[in-house]
Amino acid sequence: MHINLKQLIPSFSKVRVLVIGDLMLDHFIWGKVTRISPEAPVPIVQVTKESEMPGGAANVAHNLNALGVSTSVIGFLGKDVSGKILQSLLEKEKINTDGVIHSTEIKTTQKTRIIAHHQQVVRFDRETPKNISKKEEVQLLHTIQRLIPKHQGVILEDYGKGVVTQKIVHAVIALCRRQNIFCAFDPKIGHDLSFKGATLCTPNLEEARYLSKTFCKKMDPATLPQSGDSLRKALGLKHLLITLGEGGMALFTQKNKPVFIPTLAKEVFDVSGAGDTVISAFTAAIVAGATPVEAAYFSNIAAGIVVGKLGTAVASPEEILEHL
Repeated sequence: MHINLKQLIPSFSKVRVLVIGDLMLDHFIWGKVTRISPEAPVPIVQVTKESEMPGGAANVAHNLNALGVSTSVIGFLGKDVSGKILQSLLEKEKINTDGVIHSTEIKTTQKTRIIAHHQQVVRFDRETPKNISKKEEVQLLHTIQRLIPKHQGVILEDYGKGVVTQKIVHAVIALCRRQNIFCAFDPKIGHDLSFKGATLCTPNLEEARYLSKTFCKKMDPATLPQSGDSLRKALGLKHLLITLGEGGMALFTQKNKPVFIPTLAKEVFDVSGAGDTVISAFTAAIVAGATPVEAAYFSNIAAGIVVGKLGTAVASPEEILEHL
């Protein structure tokens, strides 16, 4: 290790990262179950409170902001109540929303989770998943060209809701390479996009296996993560970080041997949003001056904290320092 990870955190205030992708609102209904419904074999949840949090690409921005990183977002929101709530949440955190485009053509994606006794009972989604129109794509490209040069790192967060198109991916990667800006990509199963030339990709094991089937058909997905470097080369990446759940992480880079990092999670309550934490913490650490291995260790610590919380959560600098 070349850098004291504790020294990274004060550096984050000088880091500027742009998040591009599918903005969502995470809505939580909290309650308790005392009986089963007489109408059907389902629990009756007595609601005690409700809360909202940034979700999807907005949760990546939320994680960066929690680390003290100067954060901006680009994406679409519907002109609806959920869109207004999410916009307000981002502004309250002082996340730059100049790149947010409001549209009457879409409904803001909202995921509602009902949680009782530290368990998710059910989730229901409100959304209109469709690719943005050509006109909206042009509008998005203009915003991307305007904002990327103002940042040191860019995260493309694909949740398959229509914002991250192949044209957008190519434009972002090309601009980042010209400007020497770190570019990270978070893939979505079933949304087959080429992200060759990106600096980093952070799939979980299931996503990595899907990518190996899609982009390097000769590879046996069962050999992952051992053959992860072959996948990195096939995808055209400098760094590939595969999250392995309770198995920790596996990092593959151009210049180093594979590095396997054991998980630090003591207790796992909820893995939702953990991938958002990994890509945001890794990007922040790299831009702040860490090596890829150091950034992987740092993101592993942040993810270990987040999965120990219920609901969409973030890791604070104080929590990370305590673990360090």
